[in-house]
Amino acid sequence: MKKRIALLFTVLFAAMVAISIVTSYSNPLQASSVGKDTLTLITSPDYPPYEYYDTQGGERKIVGFDVDIARAIAKELKFKLKVMESDFNGLIPALQANRADFVMAGMTPTPERKKNADFSIIYYEAKDTIVAPKNSNLKQPQDLAGKTVGVQLGTIQETNAKKIAQKVTGIQLKQLNKVPEAIQEIKSRRIDAAIVEDTVAKGFAQANPDLEFNPIPSEEGSGSAIAFPKNSALVEPFNKVLQQMKDKGEIQQLATKWFSQNTAASSSAPAPKTGLNLDFSRILPDIPFILQGIPLTLLFTLLSVFLGLIWGTVLSLFKIADIKPLTLFANAYTSIFRGTPLLLQLALVYYATPQLTGYDISALQAGVLTFTLNSGAYMSETIRGGIQAVDKGQSEAAMSMGVSYWLMMWDVILPQALKNILPALVNETIGLLKDSALVSTIGVVEILRSAQIIGANKYIYFEPLLFAGLIYYVLVMGLTFAASALETRLRRSE
Repeated sequence: MKKRIALLFTVLFAAMVAISIVTSYSNPLQASSVGKDTLTLITSPDYPPYEYYDTQGGERKIVGFDVDIARAIAKELKFKLKVMESDFNGLIPALQANRADFVMAGMTPTPERKKNADFSIIYYEAKDTIVAPKNSNLKQPQDLAGKTVGVQLGTIQETNAKKIAQKVTGIQLKQLNKVPEAIQEIKSRRIDAAIVEDTVAKGFAQANPDLEFNPIPSEEGSGSAIAFPKNSALVEPFNKVLQQMKDKGEIQQLATKWFSQNTAASSSAPAPKTGLNLDFSRILPDIPFILQGIPLTLLFTLLSVFLGLIWGTVLSLFKIADIKPLTLFANAYTSIFRGTPLLLQLALVYYATPQLTGYDISALQAGVLTFTLNSGAYMSETIRGGIQAVDKGQSEAAMSMGVSYWLMMWDVILPQALKNILPALVNETIGLLKDSALVSTIGVVEILRSAQIIGANKYIYFEPLLFAGLIYYVLVMGLTFAASALETRLRRSE
């Protein structure tokens, strides 16, 4: 009897061990093993149907073929999913800076990319196509001889176009940030053609009847894969789930869903009109989405101006102080920030901060910090000039009365200086308002980025950008009017 009980317990224990092994094999990664329960996906949501913003009703939600696959994998591995965005050429740097756990953006694992990131198996294969005006007879790579060809910067299409240019003489490549820009360049006759993935080219061609696309025969296999940071523990479990989805036909079902939906939407687009070929009715349902960028733009501008004014005042006081180290620091600081591009400073703050400090700075924080540091350098010169323009008798009178230097600067000199430099400060604020569009390069969906998203979704270019330009103009005019009213009131008090 005892032997039977012992045998029964042995069998049960073996069964439990076997179940545990099978379970861990089928689902080898759990939230507890990586120390978090949420995985971060970073993508470039201007590439429908792979990833793009659902703008209906003003909702800011990234959807698409890649996003559905990512959600299915996260669900299978029992993780939550967070989706972030960036320009395509900033995706790999974001992985290197540990800003995300993986990238999905219709990305092909090229040898160059494999040096900086690990990749999953190929989950979808597509072909390159030549997009060109109808009846242009640009159907094969040989036809591009002597032509200017557009490609999206950092994509496999750029790499393939360079290979074609080595075989076909006279091809001039023009690198552009986004596919919609390449399409617009074709329509503007600045380039002769563009090399674009077939699933995306189909939508643009159907939304623009004056364009056609023709597949390019490929000698090498290519397709989309998921990118990870080097030595990521996610690669193996992701590959297993991807293979399961491929075997069950789930990825093909998602491809049918998204690519047919994308084609149907673009097919229903109205035919181009004559004249200026503008049709603002196409963006009417998406106007609330663009308008949602206004509060973010204003918040960014006001924070940058306020903090930049404080920092610029400190720097200006350093410059006129009799303490040589402070003067040298302020002058060197100003020369650095005035002598380097603002876009470079923004990229360094956003991507380098996590690596150098371990702090995962948000895109908005990086933008405010960069613009504060940059505008402080410019404002310091303006404020210094305003301080030195105040009559010296003011400071001499205060000092003769025993007023301390810093109290004199705060109560006597700075109020007069700020009144004198108000027009210059307004100009700096207007410049910051317009330059806020630069933060779109690190994924902040402000006014310009919202307009670009609408353009990518609708396969159009001018209408959303013109509407965004109108918003900027109204904001600048409102700021100018408010500053003029303030200046008039200050003059009355003189």
